[in-house]
Amino acid sequence: MRYGVGMACAPPPHAVPPPQLTEVVVRLLRPDERPRWETLMRQHHYLGFTAMIGKSLRYVAEWRGQWLALLGWQAAAFKCRSRDRWIGWPPVIQYQRLHLIANNGRFLILPEVKIPNLASRVLALNLTRLAADWQAVHGHPVFLAETFIDPARFTGACYRAANWQVLGTTRGYAKHQRTYTAHHQPKWVLIYPLHRRAQHRLADPHDTGGRLPTMNPKTLTPTQLASLHEQIGRVPDCRRRRGIRHQYRPVLTLALAAVLCGARSFAALGEFAASLTQTQLKHLGCRYDTRRQRFQAPSESTLRRVLQASDADALDRVLGQWLLAQADPHEPLAVDGKTLRGARRPDGSRVHLLSAFLPQQGTTVAQIEVGAKTNEIPELRRLLDPVDLPGRVVTVDALHTQQETARDLVEAKQAADVFTVKDNQPTLKQDLAALGLDAVPPSAPHR
Repeated sequence: MRYGVGMACAPPPHAVPPPQLTEVVVRLLRPDERPRWETLMRQHHYLGFTAMIGKSLRYVAEWRGQWLALLGWQAAAFKCRSRDRWIGWPPVIQYQRLHLIANNGRFLILPEVKIPNLASRVLALNLTRLAADWQAVHGHPVFLAETFIDPARFTGACYRAANWQVLGTTRGYAKHQRTYTAHHQPKWVLIYPLHRRAQHRLADPHDTGGRLPTMNPKTLTPTQLASLHEQIGRVPDCRRRRGIRHQYRPVLTLALAAVLCGARSFAALGEFAASLTQTQLKHLGCRYDTRRQRFQAPSESTLRRVLQASDADALDRVLGQWLLAQADPHEPLAVDGKTLRGARRPDGSRVHLLSAFLPQQGTTVAQIEVGAKTNEIPELRRLLDPVDLPGRVVTVDALHTQQETARDLVEAKQAADVFTVKDNQPTLKQDLAALGLDAVPPSAPHR
């Protein structure tokens, strides 16, 4: 397993006066405290620190404002034989409900702190608020907490004292991207139910509590499904002609519809396709089996091969245009660039993406990678070139407040734009200040 949990090595004599454990407080980390939290974790935790995996929460245990311990929670391990056997869920249910488990990926008692029973007390305080915090931050609860302990380094006494249950050991493999490699260092698997019926709520196929939007063919209307099917026709078929049984457009439409309805794995794609009715398969143009006299849905393996062979850039453009067409035409389109954390090119340079998205929905409709030898300004035109923008408001940050960009948006794309002016353009900022725009607010009857 790639996850590891443990406290720092034997700390020196404590520099913190031993408080009453009842005075220790565990709280969520504030945004401005995150750099300090990550620096301490990187310096003192035996695994170091790069990033939390998936959805995450960070906590700090303190006494009278002084930090004593740090905790980090992240997405659950994708596979864990002992945990999955204890829950008793089938693979399809597992992939749908894995988000209902939180993994204690980091736990650190700061080196200058040496207080008896502090670790178990901090764990207990953290567990009493974890489910509620996860619901408030991420919009859904968690029913089970898990962690992995290296027995060569730690005994796990503080977890046992906090009523965690030992299920067994891992198989001694670590996951790197899509492959597993053996490191021959099995870790103990510990769990803590956050709900009195955690097993039932995770494994029962009829339990809907806490579930994120999942596969439901009725989520997309027939009109939306038909328009998506038509739009997919613009994506070229990259498969070889020999051995093709399913037409390209129906297979790709089903795959994208499944993702839009909440599917997050190839197994979930297959389940979505199998749930469609004969009428839906007929309207999508799926293959008709003359021997069985019924329309045949593509299998999971077929959906996987088609997606892996497709032109990702062309598919991204087509899907972005379709998503934009489904949105409110009056909703503005925002453009922003972000550098991906932890992602680097072969030459060591960091990966930077420029995205156009609908802020009210949180939907990205176009995205490109900004080359290492250029910047966002010339790439903005390439980003918005395939996007249909007539009559839509486009907002950009101060970096893109350029005459050529404004001319391209207004004249070529027939869009309205909102630019930000900062101190990097002092003359323009002074000109705007001289116009006295404060006296003419947008709500005024005469503008």
